[in-house]
Formats: sequence, C-alpha cells, structure tokens
Amino acid sequence: MKYNIFGYLIGEGFSNVFKNKKSTGASLMIMCATMIIFGVFLMLGENINHFVDEIKSEQGFQVFLTTDATNEEIQEVGEKIRALNGVSTAEYKSKEDALNSMKEKLKDKEGLLDGFDYEVFSTSYVVTLTDLNKSKDVQNEILQFDNIKKITSSDETVTTLINLANGIRIVTGIILLLLIIISIFIISNTIKLTVHARRKEISIMKYVGATNNFIRWPFIVEGMIIGILASLISIVLVGGAYGVIAEQAVNAQFMQVMNMSLVSFSDMISSIIFVYMLLGIGIGALGSVISMRKYLKV
Repeated sequence: MKYNIFGYLIGEGFSNVFKNKKSTGASLMIMCATMIIFGVFLMLGENINHFVDEIKSEQGFQVFLTTDATNEEIQEVGEKIRALNGVSTAEYKSKEDALNSMKEKLKDKEGLLDGFDYEVFSTSYVVTLTDLNKSKDVQNEILQFDNIKKITSSDETVTTLINLANGIRIVTGIILLLLIIISIFIISNTIKLTVHARRKEISIMKYVGATNNFIRWPFIVEGMIIGILASLISIVLVGGAYGVIAEQAVNAQFMQVMNMSLVSFSDMISSIIFVYMLLGIGIGALGSVISMRKYLKV
C-alpha cells in the first residue's frame, strides 16, 4: 500500500511537470539562467583561486649562508631546511649562480661584472613553502641554525596574496549565497502560480481528508524534477561555453607570458555536477514547500 501511495505521488509530480507546460517552461528558464550565473561565478572563483595558488607556490624567501661555511656545513643546512614543517622545496644556489643571476638582472650592462670574483657572493637556498602563513615561523627557525648570514623575503607580497585569496573566497561565497536565495525566491513564486491555479483542487482534497503531506509531495516532486532538468541543461551550456573560452585563453599571449593555466572543466565536472544537482533538487523542493504554505495553512 505504501508503495502504491509513493508511486502515485511520484507519478503526480511527473504529471504536473508535463501538464503545466507554461509554468514548467518559465521555471526552467529562470532556474537555468540563475544556475548559469551561479556556474560562471563558481568557475571564476575556482580559476582565481587557482591563479593565486600558482603565484603563491612560487613565493618564498632566500637564505644566505656565511662565506666561510664549508661544503659539509652548507649541505647540512639544506637538509635541516628541507626537514622543517611547511617547507616545500629548498633549491641550492652556488656563488657562481649568484654571479650569473646578477648578470641577468643587469642585462645589457652585464659587462660591468667581467673579471668580478664570484667568491665575494654568498651561497644560498631559495625556499618555497607549502603554506605561506608559516613564512615567519619557518624563517625564525632557520635563523637559529649555524652559518646563517641573513634571510631576504617579500613578506608584504605574501601578506597581500593571502589577503587576496581570502577576499576572493569571501566575495565568491557571498555572491553564491545571494544567488541561492534569489533562486529559491523566484522558483517558489513561479510554482506558487501553479498552486494558485489548482487551489480549488487542493481545497477539495483537504475537504475529503487528504493530509498536508499527501497534497504537498506531488508539488515537491515537481519542483525537484524541474531542478534536475535545469541542472542538466545548465551543466551542458556552461561546460560548452567554458570549453570554448578556455581554448581561447590558453592560446592568449598574456596567459603564455604569465605562464598561467586555467582549471580544466574535467577537473571541476564532478564538483559542478554535485553542486548543481544539490542546488537544483534543494531549490526546487524548498521553493515548492514555501509556495504551498499559504494553501495548506501549515
């Protein structure tokens, strides 16, 4: 018996979708438009965070050793640095490397260093971190080691990147939350038109003893179906558009010069499907529940 009731409620929900083609079409268009905007901001946020993470991964500091440190002592310092919690890489730079780096910075004027003795330069380690928030702590630990001359870092750049990443996450989160609220409001008002058109039918069902849940569930199923359809359509449209844009961006000179890449849609597809389905089903169901309150006197 319970199975028959369940089948009836599901069947009624599907029937309502095809029976009320105008309201279904309006709901689909509104939800698709909202979810496409949602997807744009979602993928924009993912790519901005990806860019920031790529830049952050290249940030770090340079540890200079005393000029009289022996090869064994230099190697020991490198091993200690790599063993620290939060250190990603520690690349050794010899005195010759330091001289060559200086020549690269001077470019056309590198001739000024001809005959310059590289022995005056210090060996060093260029350190990158797994988490930029640990920069100060790692530097303080390294300063306790023997044969450390000084540490140069771009702490202001690091702080700016961390604040930028946090700001992007907050703004993206607020925008996505607003879109969810707007979607629920729109879909509830759209489904409310369908409910209003069937208010007499609902009154008769209540009069003959139908429970609120029995009346409510077909509309909830209807909202969920519309949400799923909107999700599928939005995924196809957003995925196709993103593929075209990503292809153009990869070939853009700016991206090549900056050595940056976009997050591939295949890397985001599983999370996008999950989020879209959750949103579609959730917004559709919640919108239906809200639209029924007036008529069921809950």
